[in-house]
Amino acid sequence: MLILVGLPLFFMELAFGQFASLGPITVWRINPLFKGLGYAMVIVSWLISLYYNVIIAQVIFYLFSSFTDSLPWTTCHNHWNTNSCVPYDFNDTVTLSTTAMSYLAGAANLTFNLTATPGPETNEGLTTIQSVLDKGRTPAEEYYSEYVLKKSESIEEFGSLNWKLAGCLLLAWFIVGLALLKGVQSLGKVVYFTAIFPYVMLTVLLIRGLTLDGAGNGIVYYVKPDFKKLADPRVWSDAATQIFYSLSACSGGLIAMSSFNKFTNNCHRDAIIVAVLNCSTSIFAGFVIFSILGFMAFEKDVDVGDVAKGGPGLAFEVYPEALSRMVVAPMWAVFFFIMMATLGFGSQFSIVECVMSAILDEFPILSRTKTSAMAFRIGVVVVGFLLGLPMVCNGGIYLLELVDYSVGGFPLLIVGMVECIAINWIYGFSKFWEDIQMMIGEKKRIYWKICWTFVSPLVILVTIIVNAIFYKEPTYDGLPFPEWAKALGWLIVMFPVSSIVLWFAYYYCKKGGFRLLRMRAMPLPHWGPAMADDRKDRYSPDREPSMIGTLEYQLGDKIYRSHLDVHEVAKLLSASQTALNTPNGRMTPAGSVLTIGSRTSVIQAGSSRALNTTGLNSGRNSARNSARNSAQNSARNSVQNSANPTPAGSVWGSNTSF
Repeated sequence: MLILVGLPLFFMELAFGQFASLGPITVWRINPLFKGLGYAMVIVSWLISLYYNVIIAQVIFYLFSSFTDSLPWTTCHNHWNTNSCVPYDFNDTVTLSTTAMSYLAGAANLTFNLTATPGPETNEGLTTIQSVLDKGRTPAEEYYSEYVLKKSESIEEFGSLNWKLAGCLLLAWFIVGLALLKGVQSLGKVVYFTAIFPYVMLTVLLIRGLTLDGAGNGIVYYVKPDFKKLADPRVWSDAATQIFYSLSACSGGLIAMSSFNKFTNNCHRDAIIVAVLNCSTSIFAGFVIFSILGFMAFEKDVDVGDVAKGGPGLAFEVYPEALSRMVVAPMWAVFFFIMMATLGFGSQFSIVECVMSAILDEFPILSRTKTSAMAFRIGVVVVGFLLGLPMVCNGGIYLLELVDYSVGGFPLLIVGMVECIAINWIYGFSKFWEDIQMMIGEKKRIYWKICWTFVSPLVILVTIIVNAIFYKEPTYDGLPFPEWAKALGWLIVMFPVSSIVLWFAYYYCKKGGFRLLRMRAMPLPHWGPAMADDRKDRYSPDREPSMIGTLEYQLGDKIYRSHLDVHEVAKLLSASQTALNTPNGRMTPAGSVLTIGSRTSVIQAGSSRALNTTGLNSGRNSARNSARNSAQNSARNSVQNSANPTPAGSVWGSNTSF
């Protein structure tokens, strides 16, 4: 999946953001019809940031709890423990009696010695013990659910605010705000630590894990393939979905971060190196985790598969229990949770910066001064903290799981597929690769063309279909959600996806139907490199002032689109009923569609008032004024000039048929 989907999308988004130096919303000047994709990306990133920081808050909670002589999740003698708690030193044998059995059923936190004579009563007692143990929970499990989360029985019992966890959430958002207060300038200094320190800790933990008894069994369990599962389409679907999360693709973060790169930065090289390193890190972390799980399975005398858990259970139940069995357990726990916090903040910084930079790019008024920009960033942090508070209530873990389950599936896949179509089919692979060549001089490679135009969209589409066919309703700890919660989950899914459809509908209503929509499916005049020195070839400043309009006209049953300069606009307006020469034949301007900037007009017969230049950007003032003057004086222009063949080198040659 890395080769077919992950790497292609990773490179595409890096190049996309770097070329335009714009955030995930404003970058859709390349095709304003798909600006809703930018909003979808920002919404996805915002939702992820809300629950991601709650997870970081839980890590901070564990980190503080690790600064002690004895880790609090090692015994069943704490005030938060229940009768279901089974201590780590529970022996295999008990002395059976009617009294002992009834007591065991009510309180499992005792150690017994077994001396038994075979018989019906003994067998019945052993069966009862086994049923009790099967329902029991380890101290680490109870610490997480009963003390850290103070978890209620279901999402319908939402309960009250968990103040200790809320304090950790406040600290998490404070750290995020501090790192992003001045934007990438402050983030760049922090990222050196967040990127390097986890590798140091992973290496230390791996060395320690490999020295433990049973580590080899865990490693074998990790690397031994189960080829039967390759026949399960859900495995491939899960792999495709995971690669989006792993590489942060289609959530806007890559576009936002790459927009701060130098125009000539070799993003092709960066994409390959980072994508490979990312997957290599995941594999490396697997060795760290399963070496510890092998040790834990050895200690409990069970199979590795019996102690392995997914989701938060691995980080907050299984791994803490394994750490508690080590010598100098608090020290290793501190190391582990510092590493977890560092990894979490490293991702959270880029996710929140994506949201901030996208909004600041789209609404420049928010960043007119440094003070206003900082105030906006502080506001985002405050709102993020407030919206995260419901997830630290007694029933908050259910809401967190629901949001995570809903955001991490269909929205990312749909955004990825539509993004591939918008860039490589509608804007065009050839044009996009010309933009990349302008930045880094990379030669066209068939691998990227095949993946971007065909393989990646197809794989994503198949993944969406498989996810829909084999859809599983969200659960937490095996408990299904009520119907209203399931409906809420689907609303979360539709929230980002609907922005794509709603923006398209907005353009349909505003711009006058599909004919105008087809014309709008092209770059805005000010699309291109942000710096004047980088605007070359078709983005050359020498050509920019004259390229002010786009004309859509019909010849026969085909519709064509051409760029116009100032003089051609003047000719067009002064000869609305006179045939003009085009590369595709002679046409009459009346009834054609003219676009200048963000304004679109239908040319009226004998009218020079169809040209409206109020939507042009300030960078084209000279062209705008020239066009306005030409339009006002169109009556004085000779009609025959408009009927003459287009001069050599005119932009009429750049047209597209439908």
